Amino acid sequence: MEESAIITKAEKYLNNLDSEKLDFKNLENFDTFKSVYFRLCDRLDHLQEMKNIMDSQGYTAPFRSLNKYGVNVIDEVTVEERRESSRHNQYFRTKAVAKKNILDRVSSAIDSHKIAIGNLEEYSNLKCKSCYKTYRINEYKDNDSRCSCKSTKFSFKINNDRTHRIGILPYLPYSGNYMVLRTKLSNWGRNAFQKVIKILKQERRGVVKTISMSIRYKDKNDRILHKNISLDSDFLDDYEEEVRRQYGKDVRIERLSFHRSKPAIINDKHARNALALAYVRYSENIVLNIQDSFFKKRLTDFKRLNNYEHICDEINSQNPDFLENPNDLEDWRQLKIKEKLKSIGYIDKFDNLNRVLKRDLNIKENTEKTIFTNLPSALIIWDIFKYYLTSSNNRRRKLSSPFPYIRVELDRQQRSIFQKTYKKVIRVLADEAHEKIISIENMDLILYEKFKLEKLIKNSNMKINYPALGAALINLNSDIDIENIGNSFDVNVSKIKKEINNIEIIKKPKSEKSKKFLELIKK
Repeated sequence: MEESAIITKAEKYLNNLDSEKLDFKNLENFDTFKSVYFRLCDRLDHLQEMKNIMDSQGYTAPFRSLNKYGVNVIDEVTVEERRESSRHNQYFRTKAVAKKNILDRVSSAIDSHKIAIGNLEEYSNLKCKSCYKTYRINEYKDNDSRCSCKSTKFSFKINNDRTHRIGILPYLPYSGNYMVLRTKLSNWGRNAFQKVIKILKQERRGVVKTISMSIRYKDKNDRILHKNISLDSDFLDDYEEEVRRQYGKDVRIERLSFHRSKPAIINDKHARNALALAYVRYSENIVLNIQDSFFKKRLTDFKRLNNYEHICDEINSQNPDFLENPNDLEDWRQLKIKEKLKSIGYIDKFDNLNRVLKRDLNIKENTEKTIFTNLPSALIIWDIFKYYLTSSNNRRRKLSSPFPYIRVELDRQQRSIFQKTYKKVIRVLADEAHEKIISIENMDLILYEKFKLEKLIKNSNMKINYPALGAALINLNSDIDIENIGNSFDVNVSKIKKEINNIEIIKKPKSEKSKKFLELIKK
């Protein structure tokens, strides 16, 4: 397929996705849930096919071909030839930019669909009504909506104890138009977006990825040769032995370089953008729903502030034709606002803003900076924290999740993002938006305990309720009431207590049988 045809076809499909609105309102109904999930999977498959075609035709490095074109600048080249070369270069550069942009949109659309599908897969389970076998929705789809016992009748259960945030699904950039959606964010929303991106980009300590070196060695004819070679990180501790094995004992290393990678928590740019955008737009919707009741409790004259903002917005949207100089527009607007505010007594004769109104404006501005801007950060940190606590290492490694490309385990540097508690923000989310979220001190240390515990129970056949295990770890490492934790994690208190007992047995076995079991696990 020709390049222009690929780009045209991809743009048409992405624009259709933008106009096709999925209904996420009634996902508690199995038919609606199944319809949305199957549609998202079909769209993802089509997007993946498009990306594979683009990858095979060099869309991942479109500017690399530019060095093939052009004319060497030498004295004999005429002015006409240079102009022709410049036109050719501009033509191919334009095509390269088009390739880069469409691949960027397709990649963003793919990651948005993966996020939505991951949330839906965590959201529910299906149980066969005949043999009571449990399925994830992806397994149900892969089995053509049939159980292994040939039954087609299933019960639908919502997993309240799993990590998912269905509320962000309508706000993902499914057509890859994340740049357009970013421009529509509020002022505090744009700042919030950058904060979430910074959280998701938190890198771990540098890990050696490859080792490159220049070597000198003798071939079979005793000729001295020089060569540049590269080794995988598997040979980090014994690269000298590996070089001698390949090139003989007389080999000499003349230059040595270690190339390190610093993977982020979400190790993909498009996934980070899609997640940040969805959480910020979701938070903007929360603010839209709670701001009236929130400010009525905290402002002296809520009605006057609303009227003031309405006047400013109305005049700032005006664009009179009689102004010849565009630079005069802002001055005209400020003058009209001042005249209107004076006429209704909001500004005195000395051009001073009413003191109560000024105080209310400061409260609102401070609230946007300290509360609203941190809403998306508080939500996504809570969701990532809960995801790590309530899932096994094996589950994170093998199954899709609401966070594509997330690290299976975090190191100390990456866990530092959990040191900030956002107490005021969490109080607003719990009280005003009725989110099941609690403020927890030392979240980073609790995650450290979780990762340590995973190593202890590795390769064991212990039956563990991971949502209850996560709640148990919070209870053991904080002074939060167990009922409060159970309510936040949607886990029965008795199950939490059972996992607390299991943790104590694993860490400090009392019986000889438990001690022998743990010794076998360690081996």
